[in-house]
Amino acid sequence: MAAKRKPPAIQQKKEEVNRKAALWIGGSIALFVLVVSALLVWAQG
Repeated sequence: MAAKRKPPAIQQKKEEVNRKAALWIGGSIALFVLVVSALLVWAQG
């Protein structure tokens, strides 16, 4: 019985890790877009 309760806990932890990874990826992409935009604006000026 106890063995049946462990997989949902592992699944929940895996989803939490995936959520953190998604936040990091999204933040990295947003930062990259901001940096590239700033460089383009600076180059135009």
